[in-house]
Amino acid sequence: MANILVVGPHPDDQELGMGGTVIRLAQQGHNVLLLDMTNGEPTPLGSPEQREIEWTNAAELMGVKRRLLGLPNRGVIHTLEARHAVAGVIREHQSDIIFVPYEQDAHPDHRAVTRIVEDARFDAKLTKTDLPGEPCYPKWLFYYYATHLRWVADPSFCLDISEQMDAKEAAIKAYETQFVLPEKNRRVVEWVRDFNSYMGSRIGVEYAEPFFTKEPIGLGSLDALAM
Repeated sequence: MANILVVGPHPDDQELGMGGTVIRLAQQGHNVLLLDMTNGEPTPLGSPEQREIEWTNAAELMGVKRRLLGLPNRGVIHTLEARHAVAGVIREHQSDIIFVPYEQDAHPDHRAVTRIVEDARFDAKLTKTDLPGEPCYPKWLFYYYATHLRWVADPSFCLDISEQMDAKEAAIKAYETQFVLPEKNRRVVEWVRDFNSYMGSRIGVEYAEPFFTKEPIGLGSLDALAM
C-alpha cells in the first residue's frame, strides 16, 4: 500500500477535482492524507468554524485523514517558508505519490500552491537541512483538475470512479455553505457529475476523473487499461 498526499489550495478542491479517486484509493487500503493549504475563508456564507465542520465531515465520508497547513486564503505566495512547510509534511507522511491541482488556472492560490508543492517535492529529499523527518522523494506527482478556467481538460489518463460517484457527490455537498445554501452554486454539483460522466465516456465507463502527468507512467502489462 502507498502513502498518498492530496494537496488542495482550499477545502473542497480535492473533493471537486478527485473526490472519487480519493474514496477509491482509501477503499483499496492506501494511506491517504488530504492537505488543505488554506481554510478557504472568508466566503459569503461560511466561517472558519463552520468550514472546519464541513471539511471534517467530508473527510469522514471519504474515509481519509485531513490536515490544515494554514496559509492565508486569497494570498498564497510561493516562498521558501511555504515550500519547507509542505516538505515537512511530505517527510512526516513519507509520501509515495502526490496529487496537486493542474498548473494552468485562473485562481492565483491554485497556481501558487502547485508551484509550492512541486518545489517541496524536491526539498523533501534533501539531507543536512532543518526539515523534520527523514528525507523522502515521492516517486509520482500527478495533477488533478479543479480549475477556474472555461476549457476542457486534456488529461494523460482517467480513473474509473463509477462506484464512487455518489459518495463523491455526498462529500461535495458536505460543504453546505459552498454548494447547498448558495442557490447559484448548486449547479456546480451537477456540472461535476456531468463532467465526470463525459470523462467516463472517453474510457468506456460511467464516470471517471481525469489526471495529467509530466512524467511517463510505466505499465507491467496492458491488463490495467480500461478496454
